[in-house]
Amino acid sequence: MNSEKAWYLIYTKPREEIVAQTNLERQGYTVYLPLAYQYRRRLNKRERIVAPLFLRYLFIELTQYLDNWAPIRSTLGVSTLVRFGMEPAVVPDELVELLKMRVGPEGVIDLTVSAGFKPGSRVRIAAGNMAGYEGIFLATSSHDRVVILLDIVGKQVRVQVDAAHLEAS
Repeated sequence: MNSEKAWYLIYTKPREEIVAQTNLERQGYTVYLPLAYQYRRRLNKRERIVAPLFLRYLFIELTQYLDNWAPIRSTLGVSTLVRFGMEPAVVPDELVELLKMRVGPEGVIDLTVSAGFKPGSRVRIAAGNMAGYEGIFLATSSHDRVVILLDIVGKQVRVQVDAAHLEAS
């Protein structure tokens, strides 16, 4: 009989991640809903909001044979437990720990690349088609993308690249 706890994945109803989390915690389950800062446009202004990192998903820690799994599916906000065939999808502990390590003091994961680079700082593209080029960090543009200013053949050009391909120069 396996008595080790493992993380599993819950699929929630649309926009009810927090409802599911609250109701599962009330029942005594250990759950984790990673939250992240996101930007949205509202009334022609860009505002920063806190939203679930993975829309419609949250993690639940269970013991396969000791915990009562029956109430989970009927919990308010929960759609189903994610399964592969007949087996519930096990999430590696390392993934959950990595997400928890990225949480800032406000309890939110800050995915903005500008936390590492300030506008005007020198950067180098370490991978991809433009590897080796150096430029000036301008801003974040969208999910996992940044805008940098490159000096190509004596002309300054704005280029969008993957944030993961940047390193400090």
